[in-house]
Amino acid sequence: MTNLLIPLAAESDGFLGGVEEAINNAFEPIATAVTDVIFWNVPLGDYSFPLIVFWLVAAATVFTIYFRGIQFTSMGTAWDLVRGKFSRASDPGEVTHFQALSSAVSGTVGLGNIAGVAVAVTVGGPGATLWMILAGLLGMCTKFVECTLGVRYREVHEDGTVTGGPFKYLPVAFERFGAVASKIGVSIFAVALILFGALGGNAFQSNQTYAQAVEITGGEDGWLASDGAALIFGIVLASLVGLVILGGVRSIARVTSKLVPIMGVLYIGACLLVIFGNVTQIPDAIGTIISSAFNPEGVTGGALGVLIVGFQRAAFSNEAGVGSAPIVHSAVKTRHPVSEGFVAMLEPFIDTVVVCTATALTIVIADVPLYNDLLARAADGESVTSDTGVVLTSRSFDSFLPGFDNVLALAVALFAFSTLITWSYYTLKAWTTLVGRSRGKENAFKIIFCVFTALGAVVNLGSVLSFADGMLFVCAIFNLLGCYLLLPKVKEEVVKWREGRRDGSITEVPVDERATT
Repeated sequence: MTNLLIPLAAESDGFLGGVEEAINNAFEPIATAVTDVIFWNVPLGDYSFPLIVFWLVAAATVFTIYFRGIQFTSMGTAWDLVRGKFSRASDPGEVTHFQALSSAVSGTVGLGNIAGVAVAVTVGGPGATLWMILAGLLGMCTKFVECTLGVRYREVHEDGTVTGGPFKYLPVAFERFGAVASKIGVSIFAVALILFGALGGNAFQSNQTYAQAVEITGGEDGWLASDGAALIFGIVLASLVGLVILGGVRSIARVTSKLVPIMGVLYIGACLLVIFGNVTQIPDAIGTIISSAFNPEGVTGGALGVLIVGFQRAAFSNEAGVGSAPIVHSAVKTRHPVSEGFVAMLEPFIDTVVVCTATALTIVIADVPLYNDLLARAADGESVTSDTGVVLTSRSFDSFLPGFDNVLALAVALFAFSTLITWSYYTLKAWTTLVGRSRGKENAFKIIFCVFTALGAVVNLGSVLSFADGMLFVCAIFNLLGCYLLLPKVKEEVVKWREGRRDGSITEVPVDERATT
């Protein structure tokens, strides 16, 4: 989420700077009003709990209870499905289970896993890690529910392409309120998703990528910081994005299925080097995380404050319940909707339980002087920004891997690019929901999306980005309401799967017939 990140590129001067300032000033009252409502805080003692976080975590808890912890009992099934054991290449859909998972993960894993986690373990102390993991585990069931629904109610068009996700299951959920109310609800969801996608999922990612490129090429004195370089960079990046997204979800899936493993190996590998390079400190670090979760020192709000920080980081990181992931998961090759629900469970596990936890452990184990300084400042009530979070993560790596700045910059660039192309698909489906499907309309939207990519490298629109973040959580309000209403339908799919496995109607597919590429 952009509200947990930092607009890294420097502010513009001259005419462009004036345009930025005018847009930000005009939009600030709107952004403030929207974010005040969406991110409304409920006072809890010395701390406050964003209501939207409660909405997300409460849903995850209810779903986990309703399905009796299915995310814990079906992990083996999920991995088997990712490997293609139960899907044929001839099954309806556009992408494999692995490609759908890679695309969805690429839309959530980003700088928030780097900067946002650093802020969380500073403001909430090391103990925030434990609650972050718990929230991630609960969020797995939310992804299970929404992605099962995404496939169950999807539409496979004559040309083989697929439209699914909330655009198809929300009308079913809301039909009890009448056709007009249903259409309004789905339209609000689609508009909100487009607004976030064009700004937070697109322009801001472009801005971050450019900023990282500037940093590793000499900073403000480097050649990329020269006049006109930002626009040229933006055009090049937009061209690369265009080359990928013009090929549709299959092209996006092919790219993300290559990028995500590279990103994972690069980043997690670096984390493991730091963690196991300080292997003797691992027991103490884990002990500190557990004890600090229940008996924190110097954290505002005490144990409750730590819990809230951890839950908030997880909820904002994996986007479980927002409704974005079911859009790409619905394109999977399968005849069993719940099969993709099982696969989707792995997304919060990878994003939060693995990547976010690896970042937190790296910071806690490295224990660089800056971390202790930030803990003390946070205890005194000072705010810790995301730019400081990036610096903290970078220094934690540098303590064991000198010169890691360049690798971290590459990881951020890959994260941002993969997020760009995935969100292009999400917003395209929202667009066609509003205006209808045709090649001309779809290509027009892709061009507009690429224009925003190019502009994102040039301008900083802080208040507009805050508004965009609010729009993403507007999606969560409507999406989770629909999920609650359709829970019995998800249970039907679970029963069908289990009966099929018992009676032999659902069996492993021969290797040469599997949908694996």
